[in-house]
Amino acid sequence: MLDIKFIRDNKELVAEAAKNKHFNVDLDELLRVDDELKAEKLKLEDLQNKRNSVSKKIGKADPSEREALKAEVSAIKPELDSLTQKVKSLEESLHSLMLAVPAPAREDVPVGKDDQENVEVKTWGTPPKFDFKSKDHMEIGKLHDWIDVERGVKLAGSRSYFLKGEGARLEAALFRMTLDVLYQKGYVQLSVPVLVKEDCMVGTGYFPNGRDQAYYVEKDELALVGTAEVPVASYHSDEILDASSLPIRYMAHSSCFRREAGTYGKDTHGLYRVHQFQKVEQVIISEASEEGSAKLHDELLQNSEEIMQALELPYRVVYVCTGDLGQGQVRKHDIETWMPSREAYSETHSCSTFHDFQARRLKIRYRQKGEKKKNFCHTLNNTAIATPRVLIPFLENHQQADGSIKIPVALRPYLNGAEVIGKNL
Repeated sequence: MLDIKFIRDNKELVAEAAKNKHFNVDLDELLRVDDELKAEKLKLEDLQNKRNSVSKKIGKADPSEREALKAEVSAIKPELDSLTQKVKSLEESLHSLMLAVPAPAREDVPVGKDDQENVEVKTWGTPPKFDFKSKDHMEIGKLHDWIDVERGVKLAGSRSYFLKGEGARLEAALFRMTLDVLYQKGYVQLSVPVLVKEDCMVGTGYFPNGRDQAYYVEKDELALVGTAEVPVASYHSDEILDASSLPIRYMAHSSCFRREAGTYGKDTHGLYRVHQFQKVEQVIISEASEEGSAKLHDELLQNSEEIMQALELPYRVVYVCTGDLGQGQVRKHDIETWMPSREAYSETHSCSTFHDFQARRLKIRYRQKGEKKKNFCHTLNNTAIATPRVLIPFLENHQQADGSIKIPVALRPYLNGAEVIGKNL
């Protein structure tokens, strides 16, 4: 959420940001409602003061005057009730309109229509050239009985799966390695709830936009999260932090859920687009410094790059254009990993800076020691690793002619020292 004063003072900038991000926002209506709300609040305050003033007179008045004063208070009540209801309705309307406003992208973010116009900023590693007929991840998974989609669909419907045997152990090893890497960098691990209240989804920007992508438990009024970012970023909601404790670095491994609404017929083969997945998420809460946030953004991105390099997976980093940015994201870099079966780099990580967009919604503030002034924090996040998506490039890039999968040196301690997994065929 943006500051209403910022919107009013920078209306053209916000309108241009909404256009570039493909968000339909009526700023004129928003500012009109804000003006009306201010006027009605003044009326309400004046009427409340009048009622209080008359009420105070009743106890001191002569008995002959009390009934008239009581009648005057009673006459004020209907108008007071009506104004109170009107103010409440206007506040709800303004809040709803405010939730629809996107954050302007940083000045250096490329303007573009969609992900096809993201800008490549670097590559690492070289896509493999096989001297044998290579297999895709599903062929490898079925060959070794590591991936079972048929039984996943039988139990849970489309886009469901089982990982089995060494496939499941490989997934666990990837997470253990990733958590160790981040732990050594000082990140505090959280074990988080994946069913959260609506306030958490609204606070992190996943509601109301994106509601169609979430699984919602109507009876309990709880939503399944699509990322641990939601509970981790919400962890300090409605709190005032001590500036000396910032930045706070968190990591969390959780199950994640996504309905994949609007993707019927898209990426139906394999494990690229599924309803339930596992992810380690990095989240940082910091002071409100654009320069500081930029450095922390680079840190989050570097963490993930180091993990991918340790896994010996070729990738590229793209600077995401305005049309591919989320509502609250000020800037974002994606890591896209080479997937031989797709003959393309495909997204595996998203590193995002929000400035105070989420903190305003979540009411996360901080205060310098000895000062009364409170400021909204900045928040940032990035994927550290996510499966099963990362299994696609892992299995496909590290496959060998004999059917086995080569294990990178950094991952071997997490697989009992194994240099390869899979049958020799």
